[in-house]
Amino acid sequence: MRPTFLLALLTLTLALIGCGKGAQSSAPPPRPVTAAKATTRDVPLYFDEIGNCTPVEAVNVQAQVAGQITDIHFTDGADVKQGDLLFTIDPRPYKAALDKARATLAQDQAKLAYQRAQVARAEELQMKKVMATQDLDQARASRDELLAVAQSDQASIETAQLNLDYCNIRSPIDGRLGKRLVDRGNIVAYPGGPVLLTITRQNPIYIDFTIAEGKLPVVRDYLLRGALRVEASFSADRAKIRIGEFSFFDNTVQAGNGTVRLRAIMPNEDRLFWPGQFVSVRLILDTLKDAVLIPSQAVQVGQIGNFVFIIKPDSTVELRPVKAGQKQGDQVVISEGLQAGETVVVTGQLFLAPGNKVTVANADALNKPTVAEQTTPAPTG
Repeated sequence: MRPTFLLALLTLTLALIGCGKGAQSSAPPPRPVTAAKATTRDVPLYFDEIGNCTPVEAVNVQAQVAGQITDIHFTDGADVKQGDLLFTIDPRPYKAALDKARATLAQDQAKLAYQRAQVARAEELQMKKVMATQDLDQARASRDELLAVAQSDQASIETAQLNLDYCNIRSPIDGRLGKRLVDRGNIVAYPGGPVLLTITRQNPIYIDFTIAEGKLPVVRDYLLRGALRVEASFSADRAKIRIGEFSFFDNTVQAGNGTVRLRAIMPNEDRLFWPGQFVSVRLILDTLKDAVLIPSQAVQVGQIGNFVFIIKPDSTVELRPVKAGQKQGDQVVISEGLQAGETVVVTGQLFLAPGNKVTVANADALNKPTVAEQTTPAPTG
């Protein structure tokens, strides 16, 4: 019986060893992932909106006298300074009117001089009691009447001179010309004549945009703390960014869509922005100091909300609920649930479960010291 018992015991032992090997072989292998460490830096708190470029000044040039356009002194699309000559309207009728007004003034001034002499003689005679007071009063009245006529003549000269000056149409602002809308030889009317040309001032330039009315209290709150900055760029090329100043927000909420119109003013020396163009606008309210950042891909969404997988020192993963904030490029701010320096899974989360082991495919890059760490001097003994 003893050999049989030993044989049975040996068989049972081998079976148990085989079961142990089978259990070990059924454990899932480490899953490959990529990972990143949570970092910190100062980032902006902002609202992203769509804006429209508007010129700081825009002028529709119209004639202020009627007549034929005899000369055009510019090329379409040129830059001009205030006072530059643009159009000339035939000045001859207005020059003739000015000459006539001057002649009329000279005639009336001669009459006035004569009447003043008459008044002086009348005053002498009245003092000698050889002229009635009534006659002196009449002489003085005639003098004053002629003085008023001369003043009216002077006003007519000024009007004629102004009309003659209006024959030279000049730029009222610094800006860029549009396409001329009339050609030489056309006769323009006044008043009610056509627009001859449009001039826009493009540097600086306004950026108009809107925010939802619910954001207005937040913007007003941060505005009371200090000046707000505004970034403008093109969605297709974020490298070209202009930074300007917040100018104002409108005094009413637009009833149709529940938004409030805001405006920023931007430098535009190189004419990057063009009137009427749509741009991406970022209204920067504040700066978050030492915000925790991780790649946006690391944040997953489940029944508990946002979460990430943390890689622990033993290469197992932990599921950690987090509170995600605004995106900063390809990263996202984590306001709660994560500390700087912790390692999170960036890709490969699909089949992960808490406690799974992982292998980090980018371990070499992950463990490479940052520039700050490389330049930090080693402690001395």
